[in-house]
Amino acid sequence: MSVSSRRHFLAQQGIAGATLWIAGIAAQQVLGEPPKPALQPIQYDMKPKTPHLAPQAKAMISMFMQGGPSHMDLFDRKPEIEKRNGENYSGELKYDNAAESSAKIWAGPWKWQHYGQCGMELSELVPHLGSIADDITLIRSMHTGVNNHGQSIYALHHGRITEGRPVLGSWITYGLGSESQQLPAFVVLTDPGGLPVLGTDCWSNGWLPSMYQGTVIRPQEPRILNLNPPPHLAGRSQKAYLELLKQLNAEHLSNRAYEIDLQSRMASYELAEAMQTAAREALDISKETEETHKMYGLDQDATREYGTRCLIARRLVERGVRFVQIYTSTQQWDHHGNIKDALPGACKKTDQPSAALVKDLKQRGLLDSTLVHWGGEMGRLPVVQNEKNIGRDHNTYGFSTWLAGGGVKQGLIYGQTDDFGYQAVTDIVHHYDYHATLMYLFGLEPSKLVFARPGGVGSLLDGQPGKIVEGILKKPPAVAGT
Repeated sequence: MSVSSRRHFLAQQGIAGATLWIAGIAAQQVLGEPPKPALQPIQYDMKPKTPHLAPQAKAMISMFMQGGPSHMDLFDRKPEIEKRNGENYSGELKYDNAAESSAKIWAGPWKWQHYGQCGMELSELVPHLGSIADDITLIRSMHTGVNNHGQSIYALHHGRITEGRPVLGSWITYGLGSESQQLPAFVVLTDPGGLPVLGTDCWSNGWLPSMYQGTVIRPQEPRILNLNPPPHLAGRSQKAYLELLKQLNAEHLSNRAYEIDLQSRMASYELAEAMQTAAREALDISKETEETHKMYGLDQDATREYGTRCLIARRLVERGVRFVQIYTSTQQWDHHGNIKDALPGACKKTDQPSAALVKDLKQRGLLDSTLVHWGGEMGRLPVVQNEKNIGRDHNTYGFSTWLAGGGVKQGLIYGQTDDFGYQAVTDIVHHYDYHATLMYLFGLEPSKLVFARPGGVGSLLDGQPGKIVEGILKKPPAVAGT
């Protein structure tokens, strides 16, 4: 193949060419060779891409419980805490708020029950989760080891505890594109109570092209502003205008082919045009059955808002969206005080809709290909914080999260914390193990899904020792590790 033919071939391959080039740079860096420049400008798009391995998941819905749900009050019963309630904890603890800290062990007042054929023991605060116990994997040994909200959120979203990096949703859409070209590949459903602690960093594309950042859907109507064209531009007038705009943009780009952000802006305009019809239809839940509305809790004040967003998430995935992130409001689960009232309230809002999402995906045949996640950035300590208004302080050394669908086992409890729920001690799942496992389920190899930037080649794991958590997988990899 001649040099010109090779250049033409790579230019026509779009992201496939980019992947080959970036992988080449990564290999050169390992070998100590200087990176070579691209033969042609790299084109980025959202067209579906072929994964490195056979995928088990095609889409993901992450329900992120910002603030840190108390695992020993919801998912990880500790008889030793109940036995020694009111006594002083004799070991060492790392507090986030030392001024209000104490060593007094506190057992929450909530009862526990075994659910499903698997016999999973869960708190009375999450009875609807109990109804899907046989469909989920409950991980009781999560660990980030950084007791600040921001750093732990960064770890679980960005892969490391530092800011400025692409989030998981950006990596997955960068690697796989989208099944839909009429809707965003990565959608964020925010809470009317406010953004999470890190705000827009939670769906940042970092140093990936900006087309891979999350698109925010508002928590109230209109959920997308300015979706409808003004009357004087509707119909043929708008179509003619946009065709001219595309031509002008293409000419403008032809002399600026290396400007990735320009490509992304053009792609966003084209997507906005397609969304005028597709997004209105996807966000319209009025045609869902009354039975579906009730299943998600749309007939109740406590669950209506969160249930609506969970239902929208199902509709988006059903229409080809790759990654959906659903947030609770700022610090809703950060119960440093008043946990006796605040924890039941947070559970009431989310428990029924979360379980309904899994049930709905399952009855529609979508659960096998859709990975569902529920969890926050941390858990809580086994001792009292603020004795006048009992709460629990942060704990990132052992906490719980659950997964369903998308290639994970059903009715499984994985990992274990110590007798007081403080440290993960068995089958520890670090944030980088969690990410390596998710990437495997999507058929992506972190070492191959990389991006060249001025500071070097970056990836989600970036050299961290992420291992695939084989024990939670329906189909473990033929070769262990990443």
